[in-house]
Amino acid sequence: MRYVSTRGAAATLGFEEVLLAGLARDGGLYVPETWPSFDAAALRRMAGLSYRELALAVMAPFLGDAIAPDAAARLINQAYDGFAHRAVVPLKQLDHGLWLLELFHGPTLAFKDVALQVVGRLFDHVLTRRGRRITIVGATSGDTGSAAIEACRDRAAVDIFMLHPKGRVSEVQRRQMTTVMAANVHNIAIEGSFDDCQDLVKAMFADAAFRDELSLSAVNSINWARVMAQTVYYFAAALALGAPERPVAFAVPTGNFGNVYAGYAARRMGLPVARLHVGANRNDILARCLAADDMSMAPVEPSLSPSMDIQVSSNFERLLFDLHDRDGAAVAAAMAAFRQTGRLPLGEARWRRATALFAGYRVGDDETLAVMRAVYRATGELVDPHSAIGIAAGWDRKPVDETPLVALATAHPAKFPDAVERATGVRPALPPALSDLLTRPERCIVLPNDLAAVQAHVRGRRLKGAA
Repeated sequence: MRYVSTRGAAATLGFEEVLLAGLARDGGLYVPETWPSFDAAALRRMAGLSYRELALAVMAPFLGDAIAPDAAARLINQAYDGFAHRAVVPLKQLDHGLWLLELFHGPTLAFKDVALQVVGRLFDHVLTRRGRRITIVGATSGDTGSAAIEACRDRAAVDIFMLHPKGRVSEVQRRQMTTVMAANVHNIAIEGSFDDCQDLVKAMFADAAFRDELSLSAVNSINWARVMAQTVYYFAAALALGAPERPVAFAVPTGNFGNVYAGYAARRMGLPVARLHVGANRNDILARCLAADDMSMAPVEPSLSPSMDIQVSSNFERLLFDLHDRDGAAVAAAMAAFRQTGRLPLGEARWRRATALFAGYRVGDDETLAVMRAVYRATGELVDPHSAIGIAAGWDRKPVDETPLVALATAHPAKFPDAVERATGVRPALPPALSDLLTRPERCIVLPNDLAAVQAHVRGRRLKGAA
């Protein structure tokens, strides 16, 4: 398996190189040169597998000969040993035709764990074999940071620097990052928005000298390995609900487009995905794009679902690559124009191709609370505000036929206790392993939204640690 950049000017790489590179050197994102394909017979054979076995089967074509099957199986088993539910991602029925896929049973209570617990071990395996050390830099709107830190903490060959927008993540989200005292973990609160954090990370990767000096890599969803590992739970849910004999639709709360893009990838691999409902909060660039071909930047506004407070969805570029028939030069031109003008029109033909599969919905804070309340009253289930947006995007928009619809529950309700209590009157408790989280000491530095200041801090801490 080889990988190409969405902007067409970077070298074609194998899996190990893509894992370690994260962002392509031309500023693009890596995608498979060709999509692996599972026919109906192959999908039927997968139907009886455990989640761990399914993960190996789905990811094997992407790994190619870079990771031996026995090593991959060992890494996957280790990754899911720390999950609180034996099914890893259990599926619950909410009402007729609507299901909830719980993706929050990992160590940091968010869907990012499902992929990052695998990715962290892949890093460790490859770097140990190569005798290399890397510096991971990432931006988080809340959940990626804690999941990435948990996956990389105490690893000998990795330093991790995680940027989050100061005051724009929940207290639980922040503390899950800042209370980790491992020597290789560095938290930075940026005086700005998530988009500012993401721009700083991209700028560090674009600085070739800095990138090479510190051997930069990434674990957020710009890294293909993250998307690869996320495709597995789409297969798990669809197979449990009757695929390949019948199609399945999904409703996904979406900020950076990585999670729902994994559903698109699963469809490209042969899974019968009928529809992908994209739920957005008041930062609704994706909903506007899919509803009316209006992908135009706007200021980021704080909401009850802070992990989705994003206006520039990086992973949309991967879909754009296919919409432009894999013309990297056209994508590079479109992205440059987007940065210059703040607008990224798809055009009628590409917009219609996108909306044949994707549908976008804007869900404001009031509706989010109403859905949380309604779900609790109808089922007794507490859901966090992000999961509620996914449910809202699908609840009253289920197909008229018998196609099952799966809403992705992306975070444990205890990560957002204030919002859950406001909606339901019930304050969710943290699991026992995190029961003292709110009293643990924190370690974090606050920096301005300034590239030079951030680079100086990363260089200083990284080189001090290496010494």
